Amino acid sequence: MPVQNQPVEAIKPHFHVVDEQLSIKYLENLLKAQPSPPKLVAADGQEIIIPDSVYKILLQAVHAMALGKAISIVPQEQKLTTQEAADLLKVSRPYLIKLLDQGEIPCIRVGTHRRVRFDDLMKYKEERDTKRREGIKQFTQFLEAEGFYDDESSELDR
Repeated sequence: MPVQNQPVEAIKPHFHVVDEQLSIKYLENLLKAQPSPPKLVAADGQEIIIPDSVYKILLQAVHAMALGKAISIVPQEQKLTTQEAADLLKVSRPYLIKLLDQGEIPCIRVGTHRRVRFDDLMKYKEERDTKRREGIKQFTQFLEAEGFYDDESSELDR
């Protein structure tokens, strides 16, 4: 069955209310402590074991919510507009277009419009974030080697 591409606005983040916080934290602890595969129990008493892949997603979602974060579940093959993709990367739309034109991120043409697959966007984001972390690590090592990180207090602390 082909996956329907629904607009991203149809997949809104869910913000939980403060009253739910205690229940969410309890659910998170319960899910983490499961020694055997967890089950769902329907109102009629019918039980079904939650598949491992679904359990992992559920645990990640509940953990994020327990931390007070909003969550969204987006199919990996979801196609995003250039504005939606730019918003997810927290960059301007013109900068995203430049990345698409340079082939940094693959895109699909739909008439005169470009669409970016969610999984391609997340792959680019992970690579970008990894490069940033490595750059910060190298810069920190350079500063340490040059003596910018001393145990003694600096002149700014005086």
